[in-house]
Amino acid sequence: MALKRGLSSVGVHRNITSGSLFPIVILVLFSVLAPLVFFVGRGLYISDQNSVQSGYTKQNVDWRERLALQSIKSLFSKEVIDAVTTSTADLGPLSLDSFRKGNLSASWKVIGVETSVEDDATSQSNQKATDSKQEMSQIKEGRLLDDDHSSDTPAKLLRRQLRDNRRGKRAAELVQQDNEATLKLENAAIERSKAVDSAVLGRYNIWRKEFENDNSDSTVRLMRDQIVMAQVYVSIAKMKNKLDLQQELQIRLKESQRAVGESTVDADLPHSAPEKIKTMGQVLSKAREQLYDCKLVTGKLRAMLQTSEEQVRSLKKQSTFLSQLAAKTIPNAIHCLSMHLTIEYYLLPVEKRKFPRSENLENPNLYHYALFSDNVLAASVVVNSTIMNAKDPSKHVFHLVTDKLNFGAMNMWFLLNPPGKATIHVENVDEFKWLNSSYCPVLRQLETAAMKEYYFKADNPTKSASSNLKYRNPKYLSMLNHLRFYLPQVYPKLNKILFLDDDIVVQKDLTGLWSVDLHGKVNGAVETCGESFHRFDKYLNFSNPHISRNFDPNACGWAYGMNMFDLEEWIKRDITGIYHKWQNMNEDRTLWKLGTLPPGLITFYGLTHPLEKSWHVLGLGYNPSVDKKEIEHAAVIHYNGNMKPWLELAMTKYRSYWTKYIKYDHPYIRSCNLSE
Repeated sequence: MALKRGLSSVGVHRNITSGSLFPIVILVLFSVLAPLVFFVGRGLYISDQNSVQSGYTKQNVDWRERLALQSIKSLFSKEVIDAVTTSTADLGPLSLDSFRKGNLSASWKVIGVETSVEDDATSQSNQKATDSKQEMSQIKEGRLLDDDHSSDTPAKLLRRQLRDNRRGKRAAELVQQDNEATLKLENAAIERSKAVDSAVLGRYNIWRKEFENDNSDSTVRLMRDQIVMAQVYVSIAKMKNKLDLQQELQIRLKESQRAVGESTVDADLPHSAPEKIKTMGQVLSKAREQLYDCKLVTGKLRAMLQTSEEQVRSLKKQSTFLSQLAAKTIPNAIHCLSMHLTIEYYLLPVEKRKFPRSENLENPNLYHYALFSDNVLAASVVVNSTIMNAKDPSKHVFHLVTDKLNFGAMNMWFLLNPPGKATIHVENVDEFKWLNSSYCPVLRQLETAAMKEYYFKADNPTKSASSNLKYRNPKYLSMLNHLRFYLPQVYPKLNKILFLDDDIVVQKDLTGLWSVDLHGKVNGAVETCGESFHRFDKYLNFSNPHISRNFDPNACGWAYGMNMFDLEEWIKRDITGIYHKWQNMNEDRTLWKLGTLPPGLITFYGLTHPLEKSWHVLGLGYNPSVDKKEIEHAAVIHYNGNMKPWLELAMTKYRSYWTKYIKYDHPYIRSCNLSE
């Protein structure tokens, strides 16, 4: 209305002087110019914001400014435009940032600023918005300066070029650092995976580069998951009397179970497996629609899990028992060999049962070996491997002791297969009349009712009878296992003897062991304390005061299997007497469980000299990760553990070291179907 009145006044009063028209012209100009400048400034500001985010080039940004200037020039004179430009340059570009955020509508958003229309905004959010505005203002001003090249001096252009170069170089450095860091992490993960050595048969590691098929069992796992859910819904369907659905689930369940069978990878599945998965999925979807109840399904799965855990524990216990039984049982083929040899031995005339070179048996200047075994084939490997790797076999003497059952077979084997120029002698432990219950504590304990109950009563309810199955072993009833504590009594004329177990293989000449200085110790053995379970506290009961007062729980254990014994020092220190003392104290088995290593650790405590580890490498009967280089450089390798090389459960990767010393073309071996 004011504008209309102004225009009408101009039309009526034409005689008004030109001086009175100047304020009106100024009013008209500002009433039109102010809104126009506001919207032009807003357009420029938004354009600047978009250029900051998307990185538009100067040509994409300036077209709006040029269009606005052309429109303004058509409306106003040059003086007015210069005045507006001067004001804008002094105050900076018009922006919504000049308004208080509290006065903005919720639909107005300023890029880079968290806009809030609530009066109770916290000071923390206001500070964050202020910081963001300052940052955006700095970016905007820098971009505007960069975009305005019309008035740049050469110095400004050089600075801008240097700044762009620095930005590009920094961006390239950041990208390179990121790539290098990622590559470094990947290589480190791969190296760590290669350093991990699992103590189980086979390895499975998806981090290895050579692992190509990382989903080789995905279909098998899917089918097994479907089987589990089908079993759950079968139970629920039966509970809710959905007999038709129950029958359908059972049919599909049997089909899937037959398809999976014993498969562990997808390649083992039949071609019909995908169709079985599809059909089972349809039935499970139907069952879910009709039967799903979260609490009920969870309860069924928990019950199935508990049942599976109980089955695993039971099977594990059964497997342990059976593996122990298999490890201590002579295979039929070896039993057959022993029987054939025994028959042939007792058919021989008495004069042909003698071994040559019996004068060497008590010569202390020769290399003497003690071998106690009831396994003909195992004993033959020990003797053959020792002789084949000896520099001078004629200086080696083997003292074999076996039981009454295998005495004929052991003699006959070595009569048929003499060890070259070496000397051999076989004895029967049952003919050692001095080894009786009045002298030997172990024999006396074996005759007690408690020990007989421990070994022979199948339904023994005691905890000790149901645990530690490996100690409930028939070999502990045989004095062959305890004869190692009576070496000076068995061989009174010798001053040194090398004790060998029958589950070892000799790979190098052993004569160097007789020149090792034991430094006054009785026993020379390889220590096994590299791992915690080979220390004293794993074999002895340190809760007993007799044990805790006399021994260090962290003392290193050592290995039976290849031991150099100084029999002269043995007699001086009364080693057998020490053994008897501790064996009598352990009649109720409170100091240690049955076995020969724990009393050996006690008897030779402080009297064992450590040998260099390459003399004796252990673990081939239980550890699949023994280093191949260690095996090949070892003088003696030992199959300690349950996986003996003459058993079917032996580890095939180590078995060839043992089998190469067996003559499989021997007629007795062929007749008993012994094969590699």
